[in-house]
Amino acid sequence: MLTQKQKELLLFIHERMQDQGVPPSFDEMKVALDLKSKSGIHRLITALVERGFIRRLPHRARAIEVIKLPENSESSQKKSGFQPSVIEGGGAQRQRELAMPSSTVVDSRTVSVPVMGRIAAGTPISAIQNHSHDIACPPDLLTNGEHFALEVRGDSMIDAGIHDGDTVIIRRCDNAENGDIVVALVEKEEATLKRLRKKGTTIALEAANPEHKTRIFGPDQVDIQGRLVGLIRRY
Repeated sequence: MLTQKQKELLLFIHERMQDQGVPPSFDEMKVALDLKSKSGIHRLITALVERGFIRRLPHRARAIEVIKLPENSESSQKKSGFQPSVIEGGGAQRQRELAMPSSTVVDSRTVSVPVMGRIAAGTPISAIQNHSHDIACPPDLLTNGEHFALEVRGDSMIDAGIHDGDTVIIRRCDNAENGDIVVALVEKEEATLKRLRKKGTTIALEAANPEHKTRIFGPDQVDIQGRLVGLIRRY
């Protein structure tokens, strides 16, 4: 599955090559997708390469080859209306509300919490998916407020006791304290589970695995989606 931005970029590159025979420059891609920096384009290109939609041709400037298009796209299709469901940031940065199911008290011993798909503890997953099912949680695992659950993919938080395949319980919020493990949405595009570190105006998303690098962002590049409050593991 491609995100909105990945799909838009893929189609933009394909259409430009069909029209002019050469791929667009990174500056042209940045303008076409309304991104603030070329670093966002680099991440999208890398994601498309990893997913097998494009490949880079060595020793040639601006050499990108489109290998395939999404199954539901025609080669002449213009920018897609595809809209992945993401949990939007709050406050003044909120652009739209996601109609997300809320946790529901079943009885004195059980609260039903909606599972909203997968979250990356490793290479960022591009968007949090739609509500897939509910899980039953004990009430003392939850705090006040709205909660949702996510299935963990990857090993970047393994030293914090979060393993691939775990289900994390998240309290929905748009801010967090230093050291909290949070769901972060990077540049409205990548959803990841990391430890939050703030210093001045910079935000660091810190892994709990020495094999994964800490990523540094500006204040307008990261939206906090929620804070980790619990974890469920099946053996």
